[in-house]
Amino acid sequence: MVKIMKWILGIAAALLAAILIISFVFLRREWDRTTFFEHTTINGFQVDGKSTDEVLPILTDAFTRAKVHLMENGREEAVWTLADVGYTIDEAALKSGIEDALGKQKSSIAVLLDSLMNGNSFEIEVPFRYDAQVLAGKVTTANLADARVKNVDARIDYDQEAKNYSIIPEVQGTELNDQDLQQLVQQSVDGILGGNRPAEDISVEIPASLYIVPSVLSTDPAMNLKVNTFNSYDKASITYVFGDEKVLLDWNTICDWVVFEGDQGYLSEEKIREYVMNLGKEYNTIYYARTFHTTGGSEIVYSETENNYGYLIDEEGEYAQLLSDIQSNVQTEREPVYAYKGVGRNGRDDMGSYVEVSIGAQHLWFYKDYQIVFETDVVTGCIAKNTPTQTGIFPIAYKESPATLIPSNETNGTKVQYWMPFYDGQGLHDAPWRHAFGGQIYQTSGSHGCVNMPYYAAEFIFNNADTGTPVILY
Repeated sequence: MVKIMKWILGIAAALLAAILIISFVFLRREWDRTTFFEHTTINGFQVDGKSTDEVLPILTDAFTRAKVHLMENGREEAVWTLADVGYTIDEAALKSGIEDALGKQKSSIAVLLDSLMNGNSFEIEVPFRYDAQVLAGKVTTANLADARVKNVDARIDYDQEAKNYSIIPEVQGTELNDQDLQQLVQQSVDGILGGNRPAEDISVEIPASLYIVPSVLSTDPAMNLKVNTFNSYDKASITYVFGDEKVLLDWNTICDWVVFEGDQGYLSEEKIREYVMNLGKEYNTIYYARTFHTTGGSEIVYSETENNYGYLIDEEGEYAQLLSDIQSNVQTEREPVYAYKGVGRNGRDDMGSYVEVSIGAQHLWFYKDYQIVFETDVVTGCIAKNTPTQTGIFPIAYKESPATLIPSNETNGTKVQYWMPFYDGQGLHDAPWRHAFGGQIYQTSGSHGCVNMPYYAAEFIFNNADTGTPVILY
């Protein structure tokens, strides 16, 4: 019995020793194992029996599979891989993490036994590297599916018919700065990478705020000031009347007179005055050298001091009137404001009607609308008494009937029926005391400077010549 018990104990000891030896060998083999145990996952991926070199491509492929879809108003503008936009796996760092996980499954005998029986579930970081140059080379507006729509700046429009300015609003295009687009993609990708699970495809929508704004907006203060100012003056139309000749002043010219300073728009006084001055240079006829063609066919040139008849624009008065017309945005047809005014004109031609007196011929012609309607012999200032008739061009200052003429060296006046003065006490009038006119009478028995004429002649001219009619004496 004792022998049997010893034998049994011997067998048991041998078996135990065998089991221990087998267990030791088994555990030793598993301890030296270079692959993952059964039922082991890394970041959710089954890695049973795989080495680190076999696990590395599994994780690399899975974590770089996501694509970046750039969207614009529901349309796909570009599709990029993570590598396209500069994101690649740091394989050395990832492999180090896998190797660390491999070591953790047998960090102790207890852990080894637990790993053999239950497996492991590891979560490791999948690190990415970023290359900005790769992103910059790929993510550009030139690589998008649709061509970019250019911006259209807000602009001022003028309706010629309505004579009205308005602002045509800007048109927002789809132009983008490459740097802004690259930042958008980078931030979107950065937002989904770095977890322990592979990212899904990334959809990046281009926000409206990313588009380049037009340079000029309809809200631009300077543009609105210009439109409002222009509309204050653009309907003004002044037609200057110079007889049959007319000069139109409208917005085509006035627009160049508008000045802007800061937040103010106004009319330039300097430019308006310059326009009035030039109008005078073109249409003033008094105090300008004037050439006259006599009835006899000769040509006489009167200097500016000898020409005392015609039209003279009152520059100050016309400036004030023109400024008021423009500011009132009126349409009007008028003569300019005159300081002196002749009788009838057509442009610079202002002597369709006039009285012509030839001192040498002692004769007078009266023209009405370019036609001789009357002529007569006359007696002018006395040469012997040194009271000659003044030569030049003068307007009839006024008409008086009857009148009493009182020369400066006499106290008693001379009564005449028709008096039409033109220069410093000299004038046209009848001379009932004379019985002859013309010839050489004026040499020794002439007047005090007046132009004496027969009664009927003075009557005709008095009744047919308007006040202001020029008298031309030579």
